Amino acid sequence: MSIVVIIAAALAATSSQEVGDFAGNGPIPAPWRLIRLNKNLPPTSYRQATIDGVGAIEANANSSMALLARPIAIDLAATPILCWRWRVDAPVAAANMLTKKGDDYAARLYVAFDISDSLLGTGTRFKLSLARRLFGQDLPDAALNYVWDNRNPVGTEHRSAYTDRAQLIVAETGAARAGRWVSERANIAADYARAFPGQPGQAIQLAIASDTDNTGSRARAAFADIHFVARKDRC
Repeated sequence: MSIVVIIAAALAATSSQEVGDFAGNGPIPAPWRLIRLNKNLPPTSYRQATIDGVGAIEANANSSMALLARPIAIDLAATPILCWRWRVDAPVAAANMLTKKGDDYAARLYVAFDISDSLLGTGTRFKLSLARRLFGQDLPDAALNYVWDNRNPVGTEHRSAYTDRAQLIVAETGAARAGRWVSERANIAADYARAFPGQPGQAIQLAIASDTDNTGSRARAAFADIHFVARKDRC
């Protein structure tokens, strides 16, 4: 077997698509950008930083909300697994995923999807149109929302208190692992199919956030090493 074939096979066996590899200093790198869905709220602040030796994006929230987002073009048939590391100082103590006033998390990671209009009902298209008039065109057709919760068990799934177009999934919970880096792994393709059956979509955006506007809290989080891998591959 030639060396070219061996190298190609090795690359195929460890296929990985990086979407969040941070240097740990300097300005926020392109194509990441701040998205403020509610211009009346102060935005969460983001910066590149080195935290416990890891190059990351640090988020500081103070009764605030804003996303740090970037476009993605991911083939979920080939690389459906999202891997990332995150760290929080503490979960938001007053959070409650069942209510709007409790819809805050020290750390969130979103994957947003575009869906063909033919697969969305008239009522859904109308609601999305109204919502985009209020919150802007960045509002997706559907989204998975992985959160570091304060009380619910890992694996808990629930629709957002604000919209049925966003599925909340508890990836980490409580304070037991706060204050240190935690590695996560999620099957985006499977989670999306379960949350929005009969509505196949294309993953078009990834976002990170720390938000505390509803509970009037403070939180600090960090995110690093965000990438997609094949189902059989390790993170």
